[in-house]
Amino acid sequence: MLGQYVINGLLMGGLYACLAVGFSLVWGVLNIVNMLHGSMVVLGAYACLYGVQQFGLPLYVVAPLACGALFLFGYALQRGLINRVVAQPILISLTLTFGLELIVNNLILHFFSATPRSLVTNFGTLEFWGLRVPVVRVGGMLVAGLLTLLLYWLLRHSKIGRAIIAVRMDRHAASLMGIRIPQIYALTFGIGALMAGAAGCAMALIYPVTPAMSGVFLGKAFVICVLGGLGSVPGAIVGGLVLGIVEGIGTLALGSQWASSVGFLLMMAVIVLFPSGLAGKKGYE
Repeated sequence: MLGQYVINGLLMGGLYACLAVGFSLVWGVLNIVNMLHGSMVVLGAYACLYGVQQFGLPLYVVAPLACGALFLFGYALQRGLINRVVAQPILISLTLTFGLELIVNNLILHFFSATPRSLVTNFGTLEFWGLRVPVVRVGGMLVAGLLTLLLYWLLRHSKIGRAIIAVRMDRHAASLMGIRIPQIYALTFGIGALMAGAAGCAMALIYPVTPAMSGVFLGKAFVICVLGGLGSVPGAIVGGLVLGIVEGIGTLALGSQWASSVGFLLMMAVIVLFPSGLAGKKGYE
């Protein structure tokens, strides 16, 4: 039974990494705690649900469209509104994104209601060594993992990615080198929204989603950022996998109602012992 819970934790850890990497990137580059991130995940989930259920589109068409729509939403939101307060103290941007989160969450409730919804999938179950793993969870984890690795490649090997890293390290020096800071900020926020939308599409395959889950997704993103380190894609992967395994073992030992509490206890321990995160670098927090 322990092996079953560990496998489940690893599969969820891949989704958690995709869930948190955009949040971590925005926080690390823009120094903004994006309280809207959880609602973006929910928006991605509902866009995927309605594209498949109401319009009859295949999932492989709906998911990229949902992610693209979230990217445009995030880019426009940052460029038109959040960029006006990005240089202010972090409390100002936090308050702004918190207000936006309340507005977006209420709009989701108005248009989609609070009824839990999920994609009905029946792809079967894999069985090996006495363990049972739903195929849909494996597929969701693989897609989320591939997107996270693709983002890592983009940051390391593309001109835009190197510009984002340069702005994260020292935005004043990056500006002197000719990098357009507002443009990079908007692209980073858009990428964060895109990754949130991808995580939402994957979550809709596995769990019933409601607008009330935005706070749950945001809380998990916080925990993973602290565990892995801000602005680090490898840190998000490490933090997501650690949180998934800890929640799985916590569910087995204490019950499902305590799984989230175990994750937050681990977060507080890491804050005290490893302020830069398990995979973060000193000076990048």
